[in-house]
Formats: sequence, structure tokens, C-alpha cells
Amino acid sequence: MTDRPGTGRLVAWASIVGALAALGYAGRFTGGKLPKDPLYRWDEFVGGLIQFLVLLGLMLLVARGLPKRRTFALRRPASWGRAAAVGLGVVVVVAVASVLLDPVLHPNKEQGLTPTRWEPAHAGAFAANFVVVALLAPLVEELTFRGLGFTLLERFGRPAAIVLVGIAFGLAHGLVEALPLLVLFGSALAYLRSRTGSVYPGMILHALYNGFVLLAAVKFFHTGALQTVL
Repeated sequence: MTDRPGTGRLVAWASIVGALAALGYAGRFTGGKLPKDPLYRWDEFVGGLIQFLVLLGLMLLVARGLPKRRTFALRRPASWGRAAAVGLGVVVVVAVASVLLDPVLHPNKEQGLTPTRWEPAHAGAFAANFVVVALLAPLVEELTFRGLGFTLLERFGRPAAIVLVGIAFGLAHGLVEALPLLVLFGSALAYLRSRTGSVYPGMILHALYNGFVLLAAVKFFHTGALQTVL
């Protein structure tokens, strides 16, 4: 492979994301009832850990031979102040969308990931799953979608890349009712990446959002409709 993103890399990236989406929707429609409070289960931690490490490995394989800092946008944003301002706008947009969509689509009920109450007996499993959902998942997903994905799709123009990354991010989660919120969040993070030239602000915002939602779910905070992990 050369040091320029080519069509072959885009096809490979799209195939991996498509396979991830296909597996997600297959499980969604054929997997039966979701287990109750999965974040209190150690097998959920092991499965999530393996999934994200494999995905990261595949992204590194697709990007082999490319300059990693440029390809994955692993650089400081041009302005942390601008990054914070755009990030705040993303939070406001997603929060408003969550409040508006929750009574209609109930995305959190479909996802079934956040616990319904705090269970001290399962604190160890929850802490392990918290690391996966609030730290590992945002890191790998940002590198996959706003990093490599955005770079490969930018040939179609930045507006197209922002929308396509958002759609890919949403579909990769394998959800139906939560899809509009996921696409919005994915596109908003792609816009943040576009404005800052860096994947780091998106990683931070994504991690903070997921972490806050998980803590809110076990009643450390009150968030209302903000209970969908992205």
C-alpha cells in the first residue's frame, strides 16, 4: 500500500463497518431478549474488550503504510478554545435531540445497556465495563470514524464526509430507534474533527458523554432522557 489513502482502503474500511453493522442488526432482530443490566456482567466486559481491540487492529491494518498522525488526525487542535466552543455546541444539540426523541423513539429502552439502579455487589464488573464503554469505546470509535473514516471520505468533500461518517457511525451500532440520535452524534463529532483538525477533542467529548450517562444511570446524577450510550 502507498502512503496515500486509495480506493482500496476506503472499500476495506467500508466493508469492516458494514460487517459490524450487519452483525449488530442480525443480533438485534434474531438475538431475542436483551440480558438485564449487561454492565453488571463480566462476560459483557470480555466481549466488549475483544470487540474494540479487534476493531482497532483492523483499522491499523487498513491504514498500514500511511502516516498515522495525519491519517487518524492524531495532532493537537489548532485552537483548544475553538474545540471547546464547538464541543459545547455538540453537547447542546445532542441534549436537545435526546429530549425531543426520547418520548417518541425511546432509544435507551431499545439499547438496554445502562443499568436501572446501582448494585454494589456488581461494582467490580461495572467498573470494568465502565472502562470499556467510557474510555476504550470512545478512543477506538473516534479513531475508526472521525480518524481513518473521515480521512478516507474527505475526498468527497468535507460536508459529505461529515454526513457519511455520521451515518456509518449510527449503522455500526446496530440499533433502530436510536439510529437518528447516533447519526446526529456521529456527524456532530465529525464536524468537530473537521473544525479542529484533530481527533482528540472528539475523544474527550465522547468519553465524557458516555461516562456521564453511565454514572447518571446508576443515580449519581439525574439526566432525564440522556441515557443512551453512544
